[in-house]
Amino acid sequence: MSNHGKKYLSIKEKLAQADVNTWSKAIDFVVKNAPAKFDESVDLDIILGIDAAKGEQTVRGSALLPHGTGKKVRVVVFAKDDYADEAKKAGADIVGLEDLIAKVESGWMDFEVAVATPDVMGIVGKVAKILGPRGLLPNKKVGTVTFDVASIVSDLKKGRVSFRNDKTGIVHVPFGKVSFGVEKLLVNLRALMQVVRTSKPPTSKGKFIKKVTISSTMGAGVVINSEEIA
Repeated sequence: MSNHGKKYLSIKEKLAQADVNTWSKAIDFVVKNAPAKFDESVDLDIILGIDAAKGEQTVRGSALLPHGTGKKVRVVVFAKDDYADEAKKAGADIVGLEDLIAKVESGWMDFEVAVATPDVMGIVGKVAKILGPRGLLPNKKVGTVTFDVASIVSDLKKGRVSFRNDKTGIVHVPFGKVSFGVEKLLVNLRALMQVVRTSKPPTSKGKFIKKVTISSTMGAGVVINSEEIA
């Protein structure tokens, strides 16, 4: 017996008869059939042809979405001296070092992204066991460990998103809100897919992107053609 509600099942019935053979048509379907009363996120799920158990095949990176995510992102920066000043001017919500580390150690986690300059990562390592499991530890591969703090803070505020495959080899990342409409979501999707395509690990063999699905928070997943020219 299905655990899905009537609205979801109704959307699935519509999908079975819908023409969604292009990215724009698929997005249009997702937008028009978002069932919730709130402004749902629109998410991308990609099944990758990797062995997720092998660390060298981990797929991770970040992409700047031209139209942002529609969410307010709280950014903290671990830095000192001039770099701390640059981060503040760029719009970071909280900037600090030992004081910020102490705050995290006390249980404070009221932020979505953490940035750090390379020279303080040794100190930030004190909270690695706290931030790491939550996906909040600054990481060079996604651009959050850098001396160019002004640029990364600005990008994060504008809509830079990070992605990383889970233990089953799937990447899940939001790329906007239903209220964006088809055109803005399409531009964001193209930007995101372009970055994911270039993230194939050298040791991964065969087809890299096996299946791509988009959906709203409460809506049904719509499979899209990963080979469509972006």
